[in-house]
Amino acid sequence: MNTRFPIPAVLALLLLTSALSCKRDNDDNTPVDVQPALQVVAENLVSPLSIVEAPDGSRRMFIVDQAGKIWLLPPGGSVAATPFLDLSSRIVPLMPAYDERGLLSLAFHPNFSSNGKLYVFYTAPPRAGGPAPGASWDNLTRVSEFTVSPATANTVDLATERVVLEYDHPQFNHNGGTLAFGPDGFLYISIGDGGNKDDVGPGHGPDWYAANAGGNAQNLNSLLGKVLRIDVNGTPYNIPADNPYATASNARHEIYAFGFRNPYRFSFDMGGTRQLILGDAGQSLWEEVNVVTRGGNYGWNVREGRVCFNTDSDLLVRPTCPLQDSAGNLLQDPVLVLKNLAHPEGDGHTTVVVGGNVYRGSALPGLVGSYVFGAFSQGFTAPDGLLYVATPSGGTWNFSELRFRDRSTFGYFVKGFGQDLSGEVYVAVSSSLGLAGTTGKIVKIIP
Repeated sequence: MNTRFPIPAVLALLLLTSALSCKRDNDDNTPVDVQPALQVVAENLVSPLSIVEAPDGSRRMFIVDQAGKIWLLPPGGSVAATPFLDLSSRIVPLMPAYDERGLLSLAFHPNFSSNGKLYVFYTAPPRAGGPAPGASWDNLTRVSEFTVSPATANTVDLATERVVLEYDHPQFNHNGGTLAFGPDGFLYISIGDGGNKDDVGPGHGPDWYAANAGGNAQNLNSLLGKVLRIDVNGTPYNIPADNPYATASNARHEIYAFGFRNPYRFSFDMGGTRQLILGDAGQSLWEEVNVVTRGGNYGWNVREGRVCFNTDSDLLVRPTCPLQDSAGNLLQDPVLVLKNLAHPEGDGHTTVVVGGNVYRGSALPGLVGSYVFGAFSQGFTAPDGLLYVATPSGGTWNFSELRFRDRSTFGYFVKGFGQDLSGEVYVAVSSSLGLAGTTGKIVKIIP
C-alpha cells in the first residue's frame, strides 16, 4: 500500500508499507451510545479485502480474497466450499510475505438481478515491453466483466470474461484497486500512481511540477494516480458525456478525478448526498481521506495531506508549493489527515489508512451517518490495526478511535471494509501481514 525503501529482498517487503500513520485524535468525541462488538461471519480466508452483497434480493454476500478467489456467503450460513469465482490462475504470481497485487475488488452491475453481470479488478501478468529501456512492466491492471448464468448462480464460468479496461503498471505496489458503481450508474475505478517510493524508478514520467520531478498522478495522459468513471454498457465501454475531460485532446477521457498516490479503498455513502469518500495512502508524513468530486485535483505529488511534499527528502516539507495546477485547478485538501508512523514528530500510529464506509444501518443508531475507516496496523509485524469513526461535515472532519466493549484492542491487520444493502458495516481482517496462512476473517460491527 505504501513504499519508502528499495526492494532488495522479500524481507524488505515488511518495510514497503512504511510511512503511513493515524493519530489518535479526539478520543473523547466517540459517540457515547456507540459501544459496538464484533461478530465473525467468515473465516479461514487468506487475505480478504472486502465483502459485497449482490443486488438481487438473495441476501447473498461475496468475499474478495486477494489470493484470487471470490467466496459466496449465503444468508445465515457458512462460506461455500467452492469459490464463486476463481481467478488464481489469471493473476500475477504473488509474494506471500507482502504484496499489493492480486484480486482487489468486485462490483455487481446495478441490474445484476436481470443481466447477471459483475466486474472485478485484478493484476494480471505483465505484457511485453516496459516503461523504460531495460525495464519491464510489473503487472497489468485489468478490469473485467463476467456473467453469471441463471443455471449456475453460485459459480462463474471463466469463459464469460470480457476485458473492459487494461493498463500497464510499472511497480508491484500502489495499484489502487477499488471498483464501485456510483448513484449515477457508472463504474468508478481507482488506480494508484504506479508504485515505488517518492515517485522514483521506471514508469514515472514528467509532469508540470518541476520541483518534484517525475510522477503520474498529475499527468492527465496517464490513468495512474486517478479515479476513473466509465459506462460499462459499451464496447468495451463508453465515456460519460459529463466526464471532466470527455472531449479533451490532451487528457484521458476516462478521468473523473486525479492527484492520488494510492487510492486503495473508496466507497459511496448510501445516504445523504451519496458522496464519494476515498482513503489515499501517503508517503512519510500524512495519510488522508478525501471527498472526491468531478474534476478535482487532490494534490499528489505536489502535496501530501495539507503540506508541500518534498521528493528530495520525504521527511521534510517544502516551504512553498503551488495552490493550483498548471491548468488553474485548485489543489483540494483532504477532509481529514492522519499522522504517519514515519512522521518525525514520532506520535503517529499507523502504516496505511484504509478507506471505509458511512454507516447507514439500524443496529447502531448512534453510528448512523458516521464514516468508519481504519489503520492497517501500527507497525510492521503485529496485527494491531485500528478502527476510526469520523463525523462528516462541510469542512474538516473530527475523528476518533472506535473502541469495542468486547475487546481491549482490535487485534487484526485491517485490510478493507464492506457494507450490506441494509447499511451494516463489515471489516476484512487478517492476523497475517501478507498472504501466508488462512487467518483472514470478515467481522461485522454489531451492538
